Amino acid sequence: MSDAWRREYDPDAEHVVGGLPPHVVAEVERLARELAVLGRDATEVGAGHQLRNLTFLDVGLLYFLPVPSQQLIAVVRVTWAG
Repeated sequence: MSDAWRREYDPDAEHVVGGLPPHVVAEVERLARELAVLGRDATEVGAGHQLRNLTFLDVGLLYFLPVPSQQLIAVVRVTWAG
């Protein structure tokens, strides 16, 4: 089994980043890649900042759910006031 984590939009990219400017989507992708590199340590990012079991990283806001059992970073919501 690989130790590499993956990242996905949940439910899909259209629902999470659809309609956002390309530079915002590129930043979300960059952050999601970095979270996947962190792997299990991503569960500590944003510690103390949780909403209904979703950890969030205040960068716009990017809401993600680390799923250690699936080695997955699920990006579930992005808000941007631009």
